[in-house]
Amino acid sequence: MYRFSAYKNQYKENLRLALPVVLTQVGQILTQFADNLMVGRYGGNDPLPLAAVSFGGSVFFILFIASIGIALGMTPLIGELYAQGDRQRSSQLLQNGILFYGVLGIVMAAVQYAVIPLMYHLRQPVEVVDAAIPYYKMLVWSMPFVMLFFAFKQFLEGVGNTKVEMVVTIVANVANIAFNWVFIYGRYGFPEMGAAGAGLGTLLSRIIAPMLMIGYFYSRRRYRLYLALFSRHNYSWRAVGQLTRMGLPISLQMFLEASAFVGTGIMMGWFGDQAKTAISANQIATTICNCAFMIVMSIGAATTIRVSHCYGARNFGELSLAARASYHLVLTWNAFAALVFISLRHFIPTLFTTNAEVIAIASQLLAFGAIYQLSDGIQNVSVGILRGIQDVRIIMPIALVSYWLLNLPVGYLLGFNLGMGPSGLYLGFSFGLSTAAVLMILRIRRSVRKLRLATQAK
Repeated sequence: MYRFSAYKNQYKENLRLALPVVLTQVGQILTQFADNLMVGRYGGNDPLPLAAVSFGGSVFFILFIASIGIALGMTPLIGELYAQGDRQRSSQLLQNGILFYGVLGIVMAAVQYAVIPLMYHLRQPVEVVDAAIPYYKMLVWSMPFVMLFFAFKQFLEGVGNTKVEMVVTIVANVANIAFNWVFIYGRYGFPEMGAAGAGLGTLLSRIIAPMLMIGYFYSRRRYRLYLALFSRHNYSWRAVGQLTRMGLPISLQMFLEASAFVGTGIMMGWFGDQAKTAISANQIATTICNCAFMIVMSIGAATTIRVSHCYGARNFGELSLAARASYHLVLTWNAFAALVFISLRHFIPTLFTTNAEVIAIASQLLAFGAIYQLSDGIQNVSVGILRGIQDVRIIMPIALVSYWLLNLPVGYLLGFNLGMGPSGLYLGFSFGLSTAAVLMILRIRRSVRKLRLATQAK
């Protein structure tokens, strides 16, 4: 039976960690919102600039999110060591993470650059691809800087500090919006770059973010002590192996989930004469749905931190309460988001475009996006719990079944074979996300039970 008093302190602690991450994610979403709003307004009644940003961003996002997933593996490892007071091993992981993630960012940028010729073979309108490539290249060049930022960010989350990333991200995002204003519209003597200007603004803001993180570490004695423990003898394949074993399953799960959304975005370009309007409408709906999802991600990140600290201290009673409290918070938020999507579905698209057909399709997509909100929240918090207890191998097979074997095929069947159009593609998300939510909850129950029994046996 639910009792608020039993969870009151858990809500406070989870929100204490989550709220700075929420503000961080809100800052990122506002930047994405500003990118799309400014590019959409720049295009006016022409959907091409917004479609270009949508397509270029979708192609970039697949390997981007996979790289970020590998970096997320640092947080539970640092969280466990922090609970045990092991500063030496924490410093070693940070040092190896900076090198490993930095090199990974360069490698991923090279792979993403090599993908450019293939963009013409994804059955998109040629003019959309032509306009997307300059924007896409700017994003590609930002990858090493993104990964360097995440090395410091995930370390700070592991020790329970989520406020710094909030401040750094907000500063970088404000800079991004200012750069957009200059380069999209051609202010202060700069050429009018349109969609490519949004990409340049993103690149410059992503260069600023790791510079601010490094400055913070050197300015605070608490974190400078970790840097003081850096040594060339700390570099080891063992540490890189730890980061890889923890991060790779997370990366694959995020890649599979992201590919379902990206794949859906690409299929929007298969509707013939309706392609450009469908792509633009999808970009609007995706931007708004991401607003809700980023809050969910923040609660999931806080869950990982709380659970990893409880796991390190082997306090499984507290772990269970923290996990349940996160479910309560995320379900409340997603129910609210679903109501907003449904009630404002005709108004929200008008903020981005004046094209009546784009507005009509986007309003339908927002209604179908509302359907999968609860499942999306449950599966994301469940992933956060599994990361926290370092049970990450199972999440990739679950994601494979949920997103590639259910989400995309069902969406294609409904959208094309059964004639539901763009709305049918969105309905596929409900099948994939609901399956992932159920399977992950079953895994968590099994894993926590095993951990309790193993602890009692000692």
